[in-house]
Amino acid sequence: MADRERRMAVPAGVFRARTRVMDAADVSRAIRRMAHEILERNHGLGSVMLIGLQTGGVHLAHSIGTDLEAIEGGRVPVGSLDVALHRDDIGLRPVLPQAVTDIPVDLDDRVVVLVDDVLFTGRTVRAALDALHTWGRPRAVQLAVMVDRGHRELPIRPDFVGKNLPTRKDEMVDVGPDGVDLGDVS
Repeated sequence: MADRERRMAVPAGVFRARTRVMDAADVSRAIRRMAHEILERNHGLGSVMLIGLQTGGVHLAHSIGTDLEAIEGGRVPVGSLDVALHRDDIGLRPVLPQAVTDIPVDLDDRVVVLVDDVLFTGRTVRAALDALHTWGRPRAVQLAVMVDRGHRELPIRPDFVGKNLPTRKDEMVDVGPDGVDLGDVS
């Protein structure tokens, strides 16, 4: 879960993990598998670019990029995108930009793989698509997520998934390099 969601879930709430769903080795294997799937689907690195969504997807994008470079031997541009000001819930909760957007190369005619930690309602991805098009016109946009937990409110589906994890709406998912935890905020 992104830091912003963790802070906004419940005022002064604390995430309490109930179950470790994936350990560090599982996360590493999932990242490696997603890197292979990205290469296979796009027939190599060619025009592929990774963009991690702030804050949870940035580390994953860099990890996938490292694996892509190790597998293919080329270099893949990796950037970051803060979608806070493109969200459709700005009036419903406090939304503050988290970090600087960093798009290292021109997006025009590129295959952009958006990377995030958890896919839930789909609203962050919708905001990312809006934000992305202020930077250029990619040839294609694909979505890679470590955890797809369901409960979509928009017709958005990931292309590359580390783990499908059915959850209740009131549960929280925390993704980090040391693993994936399922729990509650209290």
